[in-house]
Amino acid sequence: MKSESSGASPSRGRSWLRRLYDWTLSWAEHPGGMWALFVIALLESSVFPVPPDVLLIALAVGAAGKAFRFAAICTLGSLIGGVIGYAIGLWGYELIGEPIVEFYHGEELMARIQAWYQAYGFWGTLAAAVTPIPYKVFTISSGLFQFAFAEFLLASVIGRSLRFFLVAGVIYWFGPSVKVWIEHYFDYVAWGFLALLVIGVVMIKFL
Repeated sequence: MKSESSGASPSRGRSWLRRLYDWTLSWAEHPGGMWALFVIALLESSVFPVPPDVLLIALAVGAAGKAFRFAAICTLGSLIGGVIGYAIGLWGYELIGEPIVEFYHGEELMARIQAWYQAYGFWGTLAAAVTPIPYKVFTISSGLFQFAFAEFLLASVIGRSLRFFLVAGVIYWFGPSVKVWIEHYFDYVAWGFLALLVIGVVMIKFL
């Protein structure tokens, strides 16, 4: 009589995305962690599914005094990757960009990004860069819809810097104990920054 397995192994029970998340996190204990942060931030801007915040938080928690250095590395990598994503949307959407967008179910987001840009110009681009939508969808959409490259780059600099330096600043000032809070509530914080941005624009307009 054949014996039946009592269940799948823990490693098989985890999704591929969770395994990729764990692999990303493992670089925090590696001597090349900063280089890994740069590469992951670069790739996440166009293809990689795990946000670089995962490794940024882990590195900053392990060395809070270097938190802003890690944020700068993450921002630089993300911006270079963003330019690559823009190029994919501009010159290689059907071959490369469209499968990526479909994989992340980003078609509706693309339409929203286009509407924001058409309605608000640069501010719509900045809103898309700051809000917690997949950055890769934003970069590819910007190239596909031929957003002004200078505006795209400026919005990316502001949006990516706000995101990563916010994470680094919170850990630097409040210590490793806020790690779990950041991981759970970062999207709400990002939306809060967008709300403050909109309020600021309105005040400038009427004052």
